[in-house]
Amino acid sequence: MARWCYRHRLVVLLLWVGALLGLGFAGSAAGTNYADTFTLPNTDSTRAYDLMEKAFPERSGDTDTVVWKVDDGSVRDDSVRSRIEPALEEIGRMKGVGDVSSPYAAQGATQISENGRIAYAQVTFTEQANGVPKELVQDVVDTSQGAERAGLQVELGGQAITRIQEPPTGIAEMVGIMAAAVVLFLAFGSFFAMLLPLVVAIAALGTGLMATSLLSHVTDVPEVAPLLGSLIGLGVGIDYALFIVTRHRRGILRGMKPEESAVTALNTSGRAVLFAGGTVCIALAGMLVMNMRFLDGVVVATSLTVVLSVLAATTLLPALLGLLGMRVLSRKQRRRLAATGPEPAEASGLAARWSMYVQKRPRSIAAGALVVMVILALPVLSIRLGATDQGNHKDSTTTRQAYDLLAEGFGPGFNGPLQVVVDGGDTDALVSTIRSTEGVAQVAVAPPSQGVTVIQVVPTTSPQSEKTDQLIDRLRDDVIPESGTEAHVGGVTAVFKDFAAVTGDRLPYFVAAIITLGFLLLMVAFRSLVVPLTAALMNLIAAAASFGVLVAIFQWGWGTELLGIGKEGPITAFLPVIMLSLLFGLSMDYQVFLVSRMHEEWVHTKDNARAVRVGLAETSRVINCAALIMICVFSAFVLSGDMEGAMAGIGLAAAVALDAFILRTALVPAAMHLLGNSNWWLPAGLEKRLPHLAVEPREEEVSEPHARVADADGGSTVIHGFVRTPDGAPVEGAALTLLSKGGRQLDRVTSLADGSYIVSVPSAGSYLLAVTAAEHPSRARHVMVGAEPLVYDVELAEDEVDAVN
Repeated sequence: MARWCYRHRLVVLLLWVGALLGLGFAGSAAGTNYADTFTLPNTDSTRAYDLMEKAFPERSGDTDTVVWKVDDGSVRDDSVRSRIEPALEEIGRMKGVGDVSSPYAAQGATQISENGRIAYAQVTFTEQANGVPKELVQDVVDTSQGAERAGLQVELGGQAITRIQEPPTGIAEMVGIMAAAVVLFLAFGSFFAMLLPLVVAIAALGTGLMATSLLSHVTDVPEVAPLLGSLIGLGVGIDYALFIVTRHRRGILRGMKPEESAVTALNTSGRAVLFAGGTVCIALAGMLVMNMRFLDGVVVATSLTVVLSVLAATTLLPALLGLLGMRVLSRKQRRRLAATGPEPAEASGLAARWSMYVQKRPRSIAAGALVVMVILALPVLSIRLGATDQGNHKDSTTTRQAYDLLAEGFGPGFNGPLQVVVDGGDTDALVSTIRSTEGVAQVAVAPPSQGVTVIQVVPTTSPQSEKTDQLIDRLRDDVIPESGTEAHVGGVTAVFKDFAAVTGDRLPYFVAAIITLGFLLLMVAFRSLVVPLTAALMNLIAAAASFGVLVAIFQWGWGTELLGIGKEGPITAFLPVIMLSLLFGLSMDYQVFLVSRMHEEWVHTKDNARAVRVGLAETSRVINCAALIMICVFSAFVLSGDMEGAMAGIGLAAAVALDAFILRTALVPAAMHLLGNSNWWLPAGLEKRLPHLAVEPREEEVSEPHARVADADGGSTVIHGFVRTPDGAPVEGAALTLLSKGGRQLDRVTSLADGSYIVSVPSAGSYLLAVTAAEHPSRARHVMVGAEPLVYDVELAEDEVDAVN
């Protein structure tokens, strides 16, 4: 497929452009229909919601609040009423506004605080928040705040108001892409190579978001789903393309033609991308174990984006590689390749030195890395799940100021009232008992409808307070049962409390499911029990440390002002499930790319120390580069204007940083050095029963060899011969490098004074023999080796390396 996409690049490009434009047109025409359905089956808040929906179906529009405060006097003063009332009347006449409840109306006395300095009006739209036009919401804000004067403050709160405060769509994504572009340019040194991962990621992300918006019309997709899809799509899209482009560039630098290098890159790193993408989707699908409708839409949006990222990396990318050809290298690299020939295959530089250091001091490095991770994980012991609200917004936002004014005038619990829904029966005794219950500030009873009565209970504490949770338990466990009335406690605060409780109960099963699936996949791929066990343990350590960072920042408030993300509060209840899925998938990506190279070396040499050292030296740079890109992309979601998006972005950025720079670069290789050959142990009986799943291709699969002997099965052998000039003179000091089809160096020798050489070959198959000599152009040729030694003489001509035999 890679070769077909490379050769038919214009067709592939047209197909992708057509898909992007087609989905974009369909998405724009259909619009979106996102629905935040937080209800859970068999919970008290869900039963309350169902009763209210049956009794009060007309309460479908979003209700927002206009709050005003005077510095002196009272809101009842004529000077205040003369400014506020006309504004409220004008809002009531706007198309799309269903009703405006004013404190100056006959029934509005309760909408004025006891001290008379704060009042509020409720604006009910005819649509839910995501269906209200932003132009209408902005008109409401402008009209309300137009009534301000010195000494009169007007603020607005509610879901519709929140939407117009959000930064323009795509700001976080654009910042992430720009940061990734800088990292890619520094890594590649080539403008065209930098563009490749970005184009692939943007194509996958664009089609994914458009497809998600269309799916929102046929299934429940929460409003946070496209944000999370963007977050994971950008990260994996850029990283998957990065791994393939890096392998492709390495192949060209080692003497391969661009087309063969692209095919090889897709057949090696491309396979790892397919495997890694599959593990991410499996980890995301693990959220279905939670049996929460809200998460189903998240699974659809994120999995679809990951699938499209893999598809773009394996089809669109080889087409783009075909367009660029040698320009995937920088000008400096092309000049050096032409002047000095293929570069040596062995890893060098900082990565190789660090790999040697880890091999020499595995115990101290493992201990140090483990101590760091444990310290960072300590805050997770105090994690508290709940819900963020407008009280967590930035101080400068009108929603946060409206929230604070309502709390000041009517008590902190006013922003999160509870709804006790009674299905028939006498409510007088229940209302009396609730009024006298500890933690209750106000109680109001709405007129019954279809036998259902709603009692609004305002707590004395804020929605995010633990005492509010205790009040909910008190009402459910003591007050309502003692009254003998069938009633259920609902409202947003109760829904999120139930959500957090269900999440906590089901989380162990979810973690067990994704850890087990990951263990089985790695066991089949790497034919080992210890490698997947190590990976599972590392994933748990990374999760604990990243959640510790999340608690310290968002729950304890360390650095919230510096980051500009609002006020501290509980961790959003659904976030651990989503983050664990994404974290597990991303960790598996890095584990696959790291260990697949180690496993390849182990298969050839059966030397664990060499396998770990070579694997770390050759993959750590690209893994760290990929991690740095993901950190930039994820961190940019602090700018999304969404608290859940900021939490997910910071949490995943911390997780990726810890995973790549501490776990995969230090703790994992150090542990594998300490475990020795037991890393690759698998019982013989299990080995026979397991299916074979190759992350790396068989290296014998090579097309178009330039020298061939009869194929045969056998062990190690050699290639030997002479290096000569066209006139037969021996060439001394020529460097001959034997490479696998995947670009791995197998042996490197220097020709003797008579021009003779001999290189070791691990087994029968096809290989690449690169020859470099001073004052002669460098060339490379494929050779096919059988069971017997291959005689292969090299003639260094001005235009090519000729095969004599």
